[in-house]
Amino acid sequence: MTTFTITGAQIWDGTADAAFAGTVVVKGNTIASVTEGDTAVQGQEIDGTGMTLMPGMVEGHCHPSFTGIHEPAELGVVSPERHMLETAQNLRLLLSHGFTSIFEAASAKPMLGVTARDAINEGMLDGPRMLAGSPEVTTTAGLGDERMRHIHQESFGLIADGPDEMRRVARECVRDGVDILKINISGDEFVSHARAEITPTEPEELAAFVKVAHTFGKKVAAHARSSTSVKMAVRGGVDCIYHCDFADEEALDMLEEAKDRIWVGPAFGLVHNSTREGDVAGITQEVAQELNLFRKFEATCATYHEIRKRGIRVVVGGDYGFAVTPMGQNARDIEHFVRFFGYAPTEALRCATMVGQSLMGRSDDLGQVKEGFLADLLLVRGDVTQDVSLLQHQDNLAMIMKDGQMFKDPRSGVQAPGLIRAAE
Repeated sequence: MTTFTITGAQIWDGTADAAFAGTVVVKGNTIASVTEGDTAVQGQEIDGTGMTLMPGMVEGHCHPSFTGIHEPAELGVVSPERHMLETAQNLRLLLSHGFTSIFEAASAKPMLGVTARDAINEGMLDGPRMLAGSPEVTTTAGLGDERMRHIHQESFGLIADGPDEMRRVARECVRDGVDILKINISGDEFVSHARAEITPTEPEELAAFVKVAHTFGKKVAAHARSSTSVKMAVRGGVDCIYHCDFADEEALDMLEEAKDRIWVGPAFGLVHNSTREGDVAGITQEVAQELNLFRKFEATCATYHEIRKRGIRVVVGGDYGFAVTPMGQNARDIEHFVRFFGYAPTEALRCATMVGQSLMGRSDDLGQVKEGFLADLLLVRGDVTQDVSLLQHQDNLAMIMKDGQMFKDPRSGVQAPGLIRAAE
């Protein structure tokens, strides 16, 4: 059993409002002790002077199989074989940015997420701990339906209409082995015939979908931008409700009433980048205005100021994987929580760690620097409790440890070609 002693660091344990000077001992894959001040070194010493030791981060709205696309239909023309390779590349990239767990908000094709999750668990691929998602189940004319009268096009959607089809598609995804079933209840500004405040999915369709998922012990995540879709998601028993941009007072009241059983996620990176950095993907200021994206930006900020005040659990994750939101920028959303939603730095960090692990179903053994918890740990140069932007730069991540194993060792500064098992 390999033992590490991390000395000299300021420890942010995932719960507190400030860090403290202390020492952490890791034995095998478990945090054996967390003590204030100095203690005797056991095993191999890791010098954390000038750094913050914190839990590994959780990506709460993740699409590792979205591979830098400009348009959703592009996903349909990538072969499954090529798509799997590009997904694996993105998963390693996420781990290299300090995300040791991901909640896959949807897979671009059936089985991509499931295959990746299993390969990571078997040690075949480097990547975060992963809950695998289904593709985004949608209705005809909903977000993810790219078909046209004159041509059939695939995207990231599985099409189902009516309760019976919803049951069938949900059961097929369960049979595939997913952990999460995703459904698109509302439209989106990028869909010309079903903008964000349109709600194509009907309550009976959602009810059938959720019943299947919960019968098999799966979580349900939903794309819900319109106020109507948010209310439908709460009433329908959805576990994780994404976006909620246009939630009205009634919808916010319903979210607050259900706050002990639900999570929400703004997926704000896509909104932010489309309005401020969209030129790289052809989303000019004129296009953004035409798509009402500035209005959506303001609505999202207002909604999440209110959600923060109401104590509703919020996870980070910004819809990264599009051309306008390149994979690897994921930690930017933590700073977005501070700049645009009014979170204190440690509040935002909790969303990226402890709250994220509660969504993963792992709050009893991950998300904190705590004795007995699994050793998913980061050493970050500087004080992240004062400046969360430090997490956006790979050079600041001196150590990335997953399950007690070094993916990036601070003593060499080298990222592993594969997970490194230290010498006994």
